[in-house]
Amino acid sequence: MFPDQAIHHYLSTSSNVYHLSNIIHRRENKEQNYPRLIMGSLETNQLPTNGVSSNVDDSDLSDHPEKIVTVLSIDGGGVRGIIPAKILEFLENELRKIDKEETSLANYFDLIAGTSTGGLMATMLAAPGKDDKPLYSAKQIVEFYKEHSPKIFPIIWCGFWGFVRSLFGPRYDGKYLRNIIREKLEETRISETLTRVVIPTFDIKLLQPTIFSTTEGRSKPVKDALLSDICISTSAAPTFFPAHNFTIKDAPRDFHLVDGGVAANNPTMLAINHVRRKIILDKDPNVKAVDYKKLKVLSLGTGSAAIDANYDAPQVAKWGMFRWFYSNGSSPLMETFNQASSDMVDIHVSALFQELDHQDNYFRIQIIKIAL
Repeated sequence: MFPDQAIHHYLSTSSNVYHLSNIIHRRENKEQNYPRLIMGSLETNQLPTNGVSSNVDDSDLSDHPEKIVTVLSIDGGGVRGIIPAKILEFLENELRKIDKEETSLANYFDLIAGTSTGGLMATMLAAPGKDDKPLYSAKQIVEFYKEHSPKIFPIIWCGFWGFVRSLFGPRYDGKYLRNIIREKLEETRISETLTRVVIPTFDIKLLQPTIFSTTEGRSKPVKDALLSDICISTSAAPTFFPAHNFTIKDAPRDFHLVDGGVAANNPTMLAINHVRRKIILDKDPNVKAVDYKKLKVLSLGTGSAAIDANYDAPQVAKWGMFRWFYSNGSSPLMETFNQASSDMVDIHVSALFQELDHQDNYFRIQIIKIAL
């Protein structure tokens, strides 16, 4: 059973409450809409009816004390996505104590970046549902994981026989995942999200990352893919799920994509670069660079094993290819690459904010010793 109380206790500590409250730029006066920066454009806290900002004010970023760029980044990690989902549920509940029932996380983050399971979560938070509200609340995402994970990851293929199956093809056929994603997202495209999203994938034909974003979807129709295709692609982990192939009308090429974790399992730096790139492309003479004082980033990992559950050099010194790919139900090689990739991004971003003396503007949550 997932330890809900352990997550709640961890987030309720005074230091973590401080960091979370610092990252989230929220309304203190419920009777007024607060302005917030959305990639260089000012809008109110109300969600646009068509997913596109209206009545924007392109005034100088540095001159308005309330202009804050808020970024949410969610790592890849398969079924462990329930961990950041629980964190977001906690955050959503705390925000609703201030803003009551109308609160959605899409109101509080100008950009949501997600890889693999994090990309699916980012989409669920930002895709339009009924009445132009987000398709899912954080609480509903937790329920989604609890309901559908056993069918997406059938337990029969989670152990040794799953590894044997993966020697000859994908461990899971992915049919249930694809069907449920297409059922929920229907024909919604990335240009229609209620707040901006960035989702990485990797093109196995070109051997290069392919990044989808709301910004590009709105400006380049050839990158305005269906959210369902993007989510299926960024979740197509090699050896676990089949690669995904699709086309976009008038696009110069087909897409042959696998899991975004191949390129950026922790998409935090990707999200920050997206903000910087948007400012550069806007060519606003008043904005020369990102003011990191006004950039706030919440980065969520999908959990890591306790140190005593990892491996040591004498143990792995005798391993060959088989043991590196399979040991006690897991794949040490893939775990090592994913963990190293995520941690290197964390180290780089943390050092960046510390160097600029804005370390409180970056908060990374990576929970250890959590057993699913």
